[in-house]
Parts: sequence; C-alpha cells; structure tokens
Amino acid sequence: MSRRRADSQGSLGPDDEVMPYSDDDTDDELEPSSEGEPEAPHAPAEVRVSEMGWKVKANDRPYHHLPEFQKKVCLCIKKSRYSGNSIKTYKYNVLTFIPLNLFEQLRRVANLYFLALLILQIIPDISTLPWYTTLIPLVVVLGVTAIKDLVDDLARHRMDKEINNRKCEVLLDGRFQESKWRDIEVGDVVRLKKNDFIPADILLLSSSNPNSLCYVETAELDGETNLKFKMGLRVTDERLQEERQLAEFDALIECEEPNNRLDKFTGMMQWQSERYPLELDNMLLRGCKIRNTEECHGLVVFAGADTKIMRNGGKTRFKRTKIDELMNYMVYTIFVLLILVSAGLAIGHTFWYEEIGSNAWYLFDGKGQNASYRGFLSFWGYIIVLNTMVPISLYVSVEVIRLGQSKFINWDLQMYFAEKDTPAKARTTTLNEQLGQIEYIFSDKTGTLTQNVMQFKKCTIAGRTYGEPTTAEGVPLDRGKPVDWSWNQLADKRFEFMDHSLVACIRSRKDKDVTEFFKLLSLCHTVMVEHNDGDLVYQAASPDEGALVTAARNFGFVFLSRTQDTITIREMDQEMTYEMLALLDFNSDRKRMTIILKFPDGRIRLYCKGADTVIYERLAPNSRHKETTQTALDIFANATLRTLCLCYKDISADEYEAWSRKHKDAQLAMYDRDIALDRVYEEIECNLLLIGATAIEDKLQDGVPETIATLAKADIKIWVLTGDKKETAENIGYSCSLLTDDMQIHYGEDVNENLRIRQANRRNELPTTRRGKKKPAEPFFPQPGKNALIITGGWLNEILYEKKKKRRRLRLRRLGKRPPPSNPQDGQPMDDYEKELRQIDFVDMACECEAVICCRVTPKQKANVVSLVKKYKKAVTLSIGDGANDVNMIKTADIGVGISGQEGMQAVMSSDYAFAQFRYLERLLLVHGRWSYIRMCKFLRFFFFKNFAFTLVHFWYSFFSGYSSQVAYEDWFITLYNLCYSSLPVLLVGLLDQDVNDKLSLKFPKLYLPGQQGTLFNYRNFFISLFHGIFVSLIIFFIPYGAFLQTMGQDGEAPSDYQSFAVVTASSLVFIVNLQISLDTSYWTFVNCFAVLGSIAIYFGIMFDIHSAGIHVLFPSAFTFTGAASNALRQPYLWLTIILTVGISLLPVICIQFLHKTIWPSVGDKVQRNRKKYEMEMQEEEKKKPPAFQRGRRSRRSAYAFSHSRGYADLISSGQSIRRRPPTRGGPQDSIREVPQREAENI
Repeated sequence: MSRRRADSQGSLGPDDEVMPYSDDDTDDELEPSSEGEPEAPHAPAEVRVSEMGWKVKANDRPYHHLPEFQKKVCLCIKKSRYSGNSIKTYKYNVLTFIPLNLFEQLRRVANLYFLALLILQIIPDISTLPWYTTLIPLVVVLGVTAIKDLVDDLARHRMDKEINNRKCEVLLDGRFQESKWRDIEVGDVVRLKKNDFIPADILLLSSSNPNSLCYVETAELDGETNLKFKMGLRVTDERLQEERQLAEFDALIECEEPNNRLDKFTGMMQWQSERYPLELDNMLLRGCKIRNTEECHGLVVFAGADTKIMRNGGKTRFKRTKIDELMNYMVYTIFVLLILVSAGLAIGHTFWYEEIGSNAWYLFDGKGQNASYRGFLSFWGYIIVLNTMVPISLYVSVEVIRLGQSKFINWDLQMYFAEKDTPAKARTTTLNEQLGQIEYIFSDKTGTLTQNVMQFKKCTIAGRTYGEPTTAEGVPLDRGKPVDWSWNQLADKRFEFMDHSLVACIRSRKDKDVTEFFKLLSLCHTVMVEHNDGDLVYQAASPDEGALVTAARNFGFVFLSRTQDTITIREMDQEMTYEMLALLDFNSDRKRMTIILKFPDGRIRLYCKGADTVIYERLAPNSRHKETTQTALDIFANATLRTLCLCYKDISADEYEAWSRKHKDAQLAMYDRDIALDRVYEEIECNLLLIGATAIEDKLQDGVPETIATLAKADIKIWVLTGDKKETAENIGYSCSLLTDDMQIHYGEDVNENLRIRQANRRNELPTTRRGKKKPAEPFFPQPGKNALIITGGWLNEILYEKKKKRRRLRLRRLGKRPPPSNPQDGQPMDDYEKELRQIDFVDMACECEAVICCRVTPKQKANVVSLVKKYKKAVTLSIGDGANDVNMIKTADIGVGISGQEGMQAVMSSDYAFAQFRYLERLLLVHGRWSYIRMCKFLRFFFFKNFAFTLVHFWYSFFSGYSSQVAYEDWFITLYNLCYSSLPVLLVGLLDQDVNDKLSLKFPKLYLPGQQGTLFNYRNFFISLFHGIFVSLIIFFIPYGAFLQTMGQDGEAPSDYQSFAVVTASSLVFIVNLQISLDTSYWTFVNCFAVLGSIAIYFGIMFDIHSAGIHVLFPSAFTFTGAASNALRQPYLWLTIILTVGISLLPVICIQFLHKTIWPSVGDKVQRNRKKYEMEMQEEEKKKPPAFQRGRRSRRSAYAFSHSRGYADLISSGQSIRRRPPTRGGPQDSIREVPQREAENI
C-alpha cells in the first residue's frame, strides 16, 4: 500500500529514492538561474570556471610547484598544495620514536607523577625510600608499553611500505617507465593493466576497449564485487591511443577541490582551444581494481591524501573505554586522598616535634630545623612513602591483560571462517572490555547482513506456484533433491532448484504459459554476456536481474548474445534471434522495464516486468490469474522474498509505427525530456496480460536472524544504516528478524510530523519555563506495543535541519531574504539550542523503537547518526560494515568492526576488530566482551584493594613513629610487592577468569546486562575496595602490634623489634592478598593454583635471600635486614600471630559473600548454581533441530527486485558496449563484450 507523504513545512518532502547530497555540499555548487522563468538548457561544458579551484596540467610536473600553488605550513615554510601519492599511517620513525613515545606516555598522569616522585627521591632531605624503589617499576612500565607501541607501529610501517612500493607504469621523458606508487605525482599519465589496483584518482583517457570503456571492481569502496564501467571522453579516445600522442598531451584540467563524495565529480578539460565537461563516469578512483580491460591510460587528478577513498576515511579518533576514563578519575581521587593524608600527617609531625621531638635529647640531629620546616619536609616524605596508593604497575598490568584478551579473540576457532581461511582479528588491544558494555549496534546491510547473492527460489505461472520440493509428477516431498541439470549443456551447475515438476513441464513443452514465462526472463533484461573458455559469464545491472537470467538459462532458455538491435537466445535446442525495437529501461520512479521485440515470424510483442504495485495498475481488464498471483505474491512477501510480476502484450505493426514516431520526438525534446519519455512509455505499457511472478531470495549471511534475536535479548539495539532503497532495506529487515509483523512501523513523514508537534508545543510554553528546570519528556509512543522506524537520508536531513532543499535555499538567496526564524509556523529552528532540542527529540524517539533502519544515507550521514546517539544517550556504540562507505561510521563509533574475507578491505583497515561473518558478533560481545569486562572489573577492584591494604599500614605506623615518614616495611619488600609477590594471581584472574562457560553465556544473554549498566566497576565499588583495604590494613598493623607489645620468645629474646614486626606484617599481607584473590576466583585452573602458591613461595624465597648475611656483606648499605626473617619466623608465637591476622581479615569477607549469594543472588550466581542442569538441557537441545524461520500473519509489502539506478539500456541502444567486429571473425557470439554493473547497491 502506497503511503501519502506529508510535505515538510515550506518545502516538498524529500524523495525517498534519492541519495541526499550532504557530504561536502555547499550552496556554491548550485547553478544560478532566474527565478521567474524556466532554466535554459546550458551546455555541459559551461561549468563555472571561477569555482573550479583545482588545476592539473598534463605531463608538466614543474607546473604544480609554481608559487601560486604553494600553501603555508608553518611560519614561512611552504609546500605544494598537491599531495604526493605516498600514504602514511605510522606514528614514529627512527629519530622520533623515543622522544615522542616518552612524551605520549608521560601525558598519562600516573607516569608523570612517578617521574616527579623519582626526582623527589633524589633529594636527600626529603627521601625516605631509595630511588630504585620507584625507578625499577617505572622503567618496566614505560619499557613494556614502548615495546607494544613499537610492534604496532612496525606493522603500520610494513603496510604503508607495501602499498607505497606497488609498481605502476608512468609516462616520463616520452616513454612509459615502471615507477613506484609513492613517486607518482599529480599530472602524470599512467598506464594500467588488467587486475591492477588504481593508484590514485585518475581521469580515464583511453583504453583497449571500444569507446574507451573500462571495467572496475569497487569492492574496496563499497564491498560490492559486481563490476561497473567507466568511459573516457570521445576526443581522448580518438587522439590518445599511442605512446607518442600521450607524451604530447598537454591539457589543463580544472575541477572541484578534493572531497569525500564518492558519487560526484565535476570538472572541465581545456585542450587545443576546446573545453570538455568531466563527470564521475570519466574517473577511476583509487582503491578500485581494473577488470576485463587489457590496458587503459589515465591522468592523475588527485593523489595520496587528496583521493576520495582517503578523504572518505573520516578523522581518526583516539578511542578510550569507559573503564579507562573511570580509572583515570579514580586515580585523581587517590591523588587527592594522598595529598590530604600526607598533609594531615605533616601537620601531626609539626605538633609532635614542637611538643616531644624538640625536647628529647636522644632525638637531636644537629640540623637546627624548626618544626614547620620539618613538617614541610615530612609532607614530601609521606608523598613518597604513600606513593603506592597510586599503583604504577596498574597500567602495565592492564595492558598485559588486554593483550591476552586480544590473543584469545584471534585464537578462537569458533570465530574462524574456514571457507575463506579468515580468522577473527583484534586489531587493537585497548578496547576489549568495552565489548562487554555495548548498547547500540549500527550495521551496514549489503555484504554485512547479506551476502549480496540473489537466488531464484520460487515462481507462480498462470496461477500455479512452483518452488517447493516436489517430484516430476507434482507430488510434494518433505525433503527433496536438487534438480539434475545434466540435460542442459549450458546450465549453470551452481544453480539449485527443488521443484522437479516445473522442469518436467518445460521439457514436455505442453504448457505455453511456462514457455512464455522463461522466454520473457531470457529476453527482457539489460544483462551483458561474455563467452569465457566456452562458458557463459553474465554481468547485470543488479544481482536480482542476473539471478533471473541465470534461472531462465537453467530452464532451457539461454541468453547467448546481443547486438545493438538484436538478442539471440537458445530455446531448448533451437537458437532464435529477435529484433529489438525498443528498450524502456528501469528507474526508481517507473519500477519496471519493458522490451519490444519483433519475432522471426514478424509478430511484435511487448514484454514487461516490474513491481506488483505498478504492474497491476496496467493490466488489461480481461487479464487472467490476477487473484491467484496476488495470493502467491502475499505468500512470497511473507517469506521475505523479493518479487517481480511478468506480463506481455501483442502489438500491431501500425500501432507500433505510430508509437515509435512519438518515442523519437520525445527523445529529441529539448525541455523536460524525461517527462515526455515517461508519457510515451505510459501509452504503450497498458492493457498488459499477466503471466506470473518471480520470487528471489536476497541471501542473508548464515545465522543473521538468530544473532539479531540473541543480541536483542541482551538489550542491545540494532540500527541498520544503508545506502539501499527503502523497499530493499525494509524487506531485509523482515528476513533477518529485525522487523516483525507485530511492530508498528513509522516512516519519515510520521517522524517529521511528531517532531514538529513536539517542537510547536515547546514553543508555546512560557519562555521562563522553556529553559528552566527540565521536566521528564513524554514518550513519543505511549500506546503499548513494539515500534520500528524506517527513515531515508532525505528525511533525515529534513528532520535534523542538516540541509534544506537546494532549490529552496537558492530561491531565498536569490530573493535576498529569508523568513524570520522566530516564526513559530515555520519548520526552521529559531536558534542552535532549538536545533539541538530537535536532535535530542529524534534520538529519544528512535531509541524508543525496537528497530531503526536508515536507508539511502551517505557515509557522512551514517557517522552523524552514530554521533547523535553517542552524544545524547551517552551510550557505548558499535559499528559494523564491510566497505569504504562504512569507514566513517566505523571510526566514529566506540568500537568499529570490519567484515573481512571479502575483497574490499578498506573497512577492515580502519576497524578495531575484524572477522568474516556477522554471526561472529554474537560471540565477540556475549562471550569475549562479557568475559573481558568481568575480568577487568574484578582485576581493578582487587588491585585497588591490595594497594590500599599494603600502603595504609604506613599510615597506622606513623602514629607510633612521631609522623616521621618512617616506612613500616623493608625497602625491598616495597619495591617487589607489586612486581613479584602479588601480581601474578590477580593478573591471571584478569586473563582467565569466567563466571560461566561460553555456551551458557550465549544461552543466557541477560548475563550481559551488568556490563551495559556498569555495575561491576564504578565509584561505589571503588569505595568498597578502599574501605576493605582500610579494614585489612588495620588488622595487619594492630594485631601484630598488640602481639608484640609485651612478649618474650622461647629463647628468652624479645621478638618485638622493628625488623621482626616488618617481617610479620609483610608475611601476613602476602598471605591475605593471595588467599583473598583465591576467594574471588570463579574459574580455577592449574595455572591459577600455581600462581597463588608460587607467589607465596617466591616471597619467602626472596625474603630469606635478601635477609642473608652473604648479600649484606656484598652490599651492606642496600640490605640491612640481616637475619631478620630467620630470627622472627622460627618463633611459633609469630606464626600464630600471622594465622590470626589472616583469619580475622578473611572471615568477614567469606560471610558477606555467602550471604550475598544466598539472599541476593545475581543472574550469574543463579546460572552458576544450576550450571550442570543447564548443560544437560543444552546437550538435549542440540539433538533437536530448530524449526525454519517462519513469519506469522500475512502482510503485503512491495518487495520488488531491481537495482537502484538505471540499467544499461542507454549503453546497449547506443552501441557503445558492442565490440568492434574483427574482419577475420564472425558470428553473434564474437560481437558481444561484457558490460557489468554501473553502480553498486551502496553509494
């Protein structure tokens, strides 16, 4: 059912079929014309030269270095405005690596803090710890990070070098010489050969094909593998074939400045006193590949960073996770705590020295410093002593964990695509835990959700439907075998069809309707064919059309060749040639195509195929099978198949002659030619007789519907952003389960009206309340039920005020006035604040929907939509795509995912993660992302706890040491605590821990919710870790202090000396920390067990070594605790003290964990508790296969199968695609050349 569009205020509603010109679009691009009169047709060559700011001179390198083309870089340094052709993605070189990397690392506040701390420790009056206690950890941290950065940058160097050193033939000194890509300059003439990548944006001059046609594959740009054609100017085709002619070529190109518009190029060539217009069809863009063209020549117009593919990449953004930002704020909080605690202790020392220290003769040090100065020195001393509150090893540990998580993604065999030998690849190591917090996914369609492979599945002919598994006699089968095509020598063996009855019907030749059906499919199209080693290779304007012609081929109606005015097919065993009288091509308004043929027996027949909505309006009243075909179309649409209706009509010779004259007159019309042609087409395309309809499957990638359904259960919303037309995008939405029949779908006009009403209501509010206290916004869809939004790029611009209609802006500018913005009846925003409110309203409305599909959107609009959700929802976003038109979106989102394994790798090169199939996204998020988030949160909580417990012992000790900055532990214990004694167990938890296994993670998507809500690591968790650390530090200090207060050893020696106390507190701390992490470990392996026991063993091993007499003799000043460990730890009383300290520290934690999991269990706790039961259920479910996807009730949707743009009718009719026939050859098969798809489905 066609919907009436609501016009926007002040302008017509945007055309849903048109891709909006929003990228790099300016008012200056508009052609001026007088307001009151129709625009005069202007010659294409009359481009406004004054606005063409880019000048390129052929074969003249010095021209581009003239002063007028210089731009200032820095102060008086200038360089050419024309970029060289080398690309640079690396960050460092040999000279800049060390200083630049150190600069980047020292921008991290913690690293800069520790460098300042190191400087303080060198000052003797302040230093309370040896300088090496800070230097060793700092060097390790900076070194590990620098090595990681170096490895990443070397990979970028290798990639850049590989691309820049590719070879190409360049015309230098009058002859073609092999040159590297990096040496190519603007204005060079280059020669490219079959299967070469195009090194820059090049103006096509000539090629080995007739009319300088050149075929390119644009997989790098848009993920499409269908070929498109480009064409050189006639003048260059005729005059620039030889090397000598190319060397003498001296044209001046004037064109638009470099921009990111993949679908637009405007320029002019001035040569030999003549001007020639240039357009996109004359350009070969960098990143494309030459196909089916032996040789071509071109002029470099844009090079390197100025090329469209590089401009389209968008700004590279430095991505940081939410946890990173939170961690930095927590480090700032610790800084503040550190300063406050140090200041308090410094004040305490000042009062203590005045009251006690200055009066005690045995504390006299002869320095003569007053109490205030000593307090000042004590402040800096405590900054050094308590510096471990800010853990320097935290950052390097985080980097190690992230590196490990990335490797696990790379090694995951369940994300390996064997068909193309493509493993998953984590291309960054800094974003893994963010994968566990995704709230919105923005996906491309073609090549991401779909395979861009069309398959002929079903058809209805004369009221009878074919396509289900049946025998030759028409008996339905539950499971059938594919048809054997051995009877047809020209069949495509890859084509599968399950209905044997249709094949039997065709081979019997008894049913004329079936014969006519497939004859129409083999004749009514614009497909081109090439004979390659005896095999037929079809190239079509869309995959749909190729699928229909291939189906006809397999059923015995084989399209063999075509000339400018004939089509030759093989009908079963007989070759027939038909004269083509007219070809009325498809476009997005007509939604149909027609061919008029003259049969060998003189009959004239019209064949037409198109969308059911336009075909049914043009059927004759006596046409049969309308109702049965309509029912079949409903069934096909409900099965999410793309449909086309087929019909015909016989025409008398007189009727054709009369129409032909009108057609020629319309073709010669100077004004409104398209309207005149449409009127003539309407005259002949009427009173048609319906034959039947086809149903094509736009093949989804495996597992797409199941993946989308699972992600939806995890409260992840999926938006599809595509360049496809609305009907195609909507149809795919249904087939992949994104849209369902119980959803209320809202289109652009509905959205615009709702937002206009909300805006008008807001304007009617009192000005005093408008910007005052915000009241909660009312929902846009208060009624119960699911909602979905489908909006085109034109409506998106209209709604968000991105750009108004060009004609409207031009008219207002021409009249020299604009309507007053304060007019509440006008749809324009009154100010930027109102524009922002409008954008917020749109995002709120879209986020209320279960699904959002944005179609006919440009790359820039894709990125803008992602930015809006990030900006106004503060949500974590993920973008996934496969072409260069997705790069901007991928770079804008918090996480970018590229689909690899296709030939286009531009998206992958800009992505953070890459894999071959959309279905792997489920495992990436629900397994790897969730595990990474849980592990990182657990690691951070425990890391802060263990450092607070360790450091705050100094704080309690200061009350008994005159606040004198004396440390409670031995110096070497402070140095090695975070490196050796407590790092490995917590590191392994960060690498290996998992609450439930991968299968249960996928079975229970709700386990993903804590990551989205950020409940596992936030300020609440931070303060819990802080108070836990304070409690443990209290126990560690005061229990040994009480035990040492009045004691006597077994040998009569008092163990209450400072060194023995330090050993006991340190030993208690190591036991508590390692046993505490054991309590928090959910997933035990041998490695975890070894790490916990090993850390304790390492502690005792190192402690006994550095307390030995031997090392004291060698380094008497560095190792002063001689014999302290062996003396203290042989006392059973002290072992009892350690056991008591550990027990009292851990017992409350055990009780709290038990109560929490019993009384307030989380979803994860419940799944863990019933893990074995769920695993048994899953084993039983695996034995049963899930039913095939079915739609519920019937719903009519137009789902016609055609490309977005015009086909090849003009090219065929003009004869430009036909090979020049060599004199020694003959036959229709040699007269054909392959003309592939001119435009992709995506921009």
